[in-house]
Amino acid sequence: MTDTHPHLKAARRTLELEQAGLKALSASLGTEFVAAADLMGKVAGRIVVTGIGKSGHVGKKIAATLASTGTPAQFVHASEASHGDLGMITQADVVLALSWSGETAELRDLIHYVKRFAIPMIAMTSGAQSALATAATIPLILPKVDEACPNGLAPTTSTTMQLALGDALAIALLESKGFDANDFKNFHPGGKLGAALTHVSTIMHKGAELPLAKPDMPMSEALVVITRKGLGCVGIIDDEGLLIGLITDGDLRRHMGPDLLTRTVGDVMTRSPKVLSPDTLTAEALNFVNENKITSVFVTENGKPIGLVHLHDFLRAGVA
Repeated sequence: MTDTHPHLKAARRTLELEQAGLKALSASLGTEFVAAADLMGKVAGRIVVTGIGKSGHVGKKIAATLASTGTPAQFVHASEASHGDLGMITQADVVLALSWSGETAELRDLIHYVKRFAIPMIAMTSGAQSALATAATIPLILPKVDEACPNGLAPTTSTTMQLALGDALAIALLESKGFDANDFKNFHPGGKLGAALTHVSTIMHKGAELPLAKPDMPMSEALVVITRKGLGCVGIIDDEGLLIGLITDGDLRRHMGPDLLTRTVGDVMTRSPKVLSPDTLTAEALNFVNENKITSVFVTENGKPIGLVHLHDFLRAGVA
């Protein structure tokens, strides 16, 4: 297939036009965006996102992104708002209304409602002089750009910009609140993402499962410990219980010789082994294991081994 195939030409033209739209959007950001983010960050209630048609679909995603990144939000359909759902919007909320033209008829009742009860409203529209923009507390004016649709009808570049601007607001709020991976985990407990945001302390082997030995243990006994525990290694602890070394399958191969079984663990071990803390996220721990090309790693607290994580544990937890 050549690069001149009509499908590829259409795809690249679409992406180029949408990229141009995003560049124009980025260049247009200024004091209004800062004011909108500040207003949303101080809201006592929720961010109520509204819209209809393609803008409504984008609005649902923006509301979901805000909610999952620490800013309480919900979506209210513009048409349903006129039939009772206006009751979902309180004076403690901030409304984020999406409409490319800014003249969407279904938004009129909602506009009158927020005006009547002095509810702050942020407009996301390309119509700088539109009814929505002029009624808004803060108008975020989207630059007028060409749609990727050759007929200029199907919302493409415009909805890409709306979605990107929603993401920009969500991330600005996330960073201003100091929302981190641990906070993110509270809202994403399920699936692979949830698994990646758990701590190694939740998946590690501990207690009697840990393969441990003292430095003066003969290697003949250490091999029994490695085999019995089935984790491919043994940790070496001193009299105070501190982890001072490690013997892995790789160490055994490197020291293989006729005198191996008569030597002590202290003769063979690798000193100052790599370790993790119990509050390390499993995704970070998996990356640590991969970067260091190891299959297992001890988890320590105050220098003492409290657990061990093997590559198979990441697989079982759904992280890898």
